[in-house]
Amino acid sequence: MSRLEAYISQFKEKTISLAVFDLHTQNEILVNADEMMHPASTMKVPVMMEVFRQAREKIISLDDRLEIFNSFKSIVDGSGFSLDPADDSELTLYRRIGESESIRELTRLMIVRSSNLATNLLMEQVGAARVDAFLKELGIPDMNVIRGLEDKKAYQMNINNSASAHSSTFMMRLIAEGRVVSKEACTDMIQIMLGQEFNESIPALLPPTTRVAHKTGWTGSFFHDTGIVFPPHRKAYAISIFTQGFPEENENEAHVCMAQISKIIYDELL
Repeated sequence: MSRLEAYISQFKEKTISLAVFDLHTQNEILVNADEMMHPASTMKVPVMMEVFRQAREKIISLDDRLEIFNSFKSIVDGSGFSLDPADDSELTLYRRIGESESIRELTRLMIVRSSNLATNLLMEQVGAARVDAFLKELGIPDMNVIRGLEDKKAYQMNINNSASAHSSTFMMRLIAEGRVVSKEACTDMIQIMLGQEFNESIPALLPPTTRVAHKTGWTGSFFHDTGIVFPPHRKAYAISIFTQGFPEENENEAHVCMAQISKIIYDELL
């Protein structure tokens, strides 16, 4: 993988983590893969997984409707906070406060539009502790989901969710292999992630015949993408690219970097 190493080596003041698992050959590619980082919105995939687990256990139904509200409690002291629409990439829910939406649609918006409000509403329903416990039950190491989004008091005290590229790829591998909740649930979760609307990174330079089910995440100087790549005529591979240090005001630089890494991996594997 000299081409990959040469490309990554030019980003001397950035942290770039990569983990790939090829379901076709069972081979791995790991570069700084165990570096723990703030997962940003990639943590929304574990929330989706717990939603499907509770639906399977009939604790909830995907057709249940939840009230849309924007008032949450900090895990630090229970004080209230609200999400700022300016920090969200999905705005329609903010115009519908007081109405309701199905768990199914909230889950879709959480993934394909990365809705922070949908995420916090779902976490209020299923519980952050249960999301984290399910990760542990699945044996996914080095991934912790302990709070919802925009809890600034917790953030200031460094009480944050965490993950690595390695743990995220393992999570995506389990989904690709149908080992999260059920094969049917995994098929449904993949279908949701195939609808991702932010495609500047892993899919950007891949052939149009290659489907990518993935979840992006960015906050501050963290830019990530994690997913499952489905090339034609072969088994899929799971890939996670986590980065830290790209300037927030020039996010395109991070997307270009991740897109190039994704293309190098695709070319090497195929």
